[in-house]
Amino acid sequence: MTFKYGDAVQQARVHPRMTVGELVDELGKAGAYNGGSLWQAVNIYERMLRDEKALKFFGLSGAMVPGGMGGIVADLIKRGHIDVLVSTGANLTHDVIEAIGCHHYHGASDVSDAELCEEGVNRIYDIFLPNEAFIRFEEFLQDVYSSLPEGSTVSISDLLDRIGSQLDSGILSAAAKAGVPIYCPAIQDSMIGLQYWLFSQTHNVTVSAFDDMPGLLDRCFEAERAGTILVGGGVPKNYILQSKLMTETGFDYAVQLTGDRPDLGGLSGATLDEARSWGKLTGEATAATVYGDATINLPLLVAATLERLEG
Repeated sequence: MTFKYGDAVQQARVHPRMTVGELVDELGKAGAYNGGSLWQAVNIYERMLRDEKALKFFGLSGAMVPGGMGGIVADLIKRGHIDVLVSTGANLTHDVIEAIGCHHYHGASDVSDAELCEEGVNRIYDIFLPNEAFIRFEEFLQDVYSSLPEGSTVSISDLLDRIGSQLDSGILSAAAKAGVPIYCPAIQDSMIGLQYWLFSQTHNVTVSAFDDMPGLLDRCFEAERAGTILVGGGVPKNYILQSKLMTETGFDYAVQLTGDRPDLGGLSGATLDEARSWGKLTGEATAATVYGDATINLPLLVAATLERLEG
């Protein structure tokens, strides 16, 4: 049997004061494992952002805002690099908490969680969040919800836009200012949803999940091409990928940052090639999956791509 070889692996070199883009290019020369995948992801992301005909989606899962990644997403919105954001309700909850002046704090993972509970401290691996933040969160949200007209029906994206319009910083604020829709199809699975349920006990306002579908699908039908960055998986990943099932073509560009395995059958670890079988990606789509911690890979991906675009 005759094997065909690609280019030879080059040994990566690092040096003082090298840029993120230079580092990623060195990883590309080595071209192995997830370092090579990260270089491929930057190439795809750059092409997607340079494509003026591409509708740009961004999926946000996992505890990214508590981990300090919310500012990156907000900045991407401000730069015009996100046309549609789909997020978990948890990330948006933590975004509001930060925007109203509360903070997530460095903690530790090797502590007694029973003692933390007694002290009113919530743990997200090695990040702490005191209960006082949720008290201020509840006061803020109930005030926003009280501005909704009695008897009205609003979509989830409209509700989130209303929340963002009352904030001065963060993801929701940036999206409201830029007119970027945020979809959160599982919003009831969050403190934002629980606070709405509490509000609904004494008020007659309906939040309709299906009212978001016409606007989302209109965008998909109107777009000549589409691309997506998927941080994690879950509902945001599926909601984004299935949005193109109604159109004649799937996504043309896709980058996935995940720490989940594909062989367990879960969507969060499913490969992007698997999505081609569903028609969610076109047969010719360029796609890359980078396995690892998104708090490492997302900043590297964005920084290296911005360096190419703006450097």
